[in-house]
Amino acid sequence: MAISAVDEQNATESELQKGVKHLYENGISKLPNKYILPVPERPIVDKEDQAAAIPNLKLPIIDFAQLQGPNRSHVIKSLASACEEYGFFQVVNHGIPNDVISKMMDVSTRFFGMPYEERAKYMSDDMATTVRYGTSFNQNKDNVFCWRDFLKLICHPLEEVLPHWPSTPSDFRKKAVTYANESKYLFLMLMEAILESLGLCGDVAGMTKEDDEIWEQFQDGSQLMVVNCFPPCPEPDLTLGMPPHSDYGFLTLLLQDEVKGLQIQYKGKWITVDPVTGSFVVNVGDHLEIFSNGKYKSVLHRVIVNSTRPRISVATLHSLPYKCVIRPSPKLIDDENPRRYIDTDYATFLEYISSREPKKKYFLESRKLI
Repeated sequence: MAISAVDEQNATESELQKGVKHLYENGISKLPNKYILPVPERPIVDKEDQAAAIPNLKLPIIDFAQLQGPNRSHVIKSLASACEEYGFFQVVNHGIPNDVISKMMDVSTRFFGMPYEERAKYMSDDMATTVRYGTSFNQNKDNVFCWRDFLKLICHPLEEVLPHWPSTPSDFRKKAVTYANESKYLFLMLMEAILESLGLCGDVAGMTKEDDEIWEQFQDGSQLMVVNCFPPCPEPDLTLGMPPHSDYGFLTLLLQDEVKGLQIQYKGKWITVDPVTGSFVVNVGDHLEIFSNGKYKSVLHRVIVNSTRPRISVATLHSLPYKCVIRPSPKLIDDENPRRYIDTDYATFLEYISSREPKKKYFLESRKLI
């Protein structure tokens, strides 16, 4: 049933729980009150070009192919600099075939293009479930909803979780599995370089026993895929696609279409990231900040929306196995660099975000000693 113009700003809770794609498909022209942010939290947008009011940022470029060649040491230094200064970088020449990327974006678009009743089969309030379709950020705790629908898929171990993944579109599982495997390999190669940049190992072949143990944990580590849908929004200056937040894992690999939306906080300002065709945006997560004892920074980021163009993104969040304890590497602690974070694990994180709005970097701040 379409939402009438009279009651669209006061849409019922049950209507809002169906998500923003449902609202958009019903032709709303005014933003429901539940989505309207307090004035200080609203994005600054330009009516003509809704991303132009905020300056754009070209993130440091990491040429993955160069990591495999004679320029590796130079690229490692660039990687360290990017993780320290920005907490973000873009990876080009990553080796993931273009057809794998295009097929993942295509099947994601088709998933959100299915009737609401099909998408709703995967709705769940359980934040630890294998498959979860939902809206906003955490619709059970968010005081103000954000303009996003999502599909979250636990990706490891694949043989156990795959039967629970969406069976429609009919090719969803096949294409998503291929993409998950490719992104996991890229993550492992990037983590090898990051460990080297921290001075923890030279390369995989030359690892110590301690290095080898954490490398095995990464290979058997957690992987969460989040497919995001941001439909056109009737009043994009009043809301956000995602609120300011940091990611909980070691690294997040983000695949996005050509529509601008991602912003990072850099030197106290919100900067729109220019998409680079065929690249991945990679960001440092809370676990890597903890593991590096604060040397590499997990940075606040958010998503703005627009009134004319839909946007799809696919994020894969990678970390150690869920049962592992995350702590600063002992090799990065000394008298000049005392331990800065307490131990944490996934259960603690899940309990934390299940009990409140998972905004900003509050969870990471709760782990700090200094």
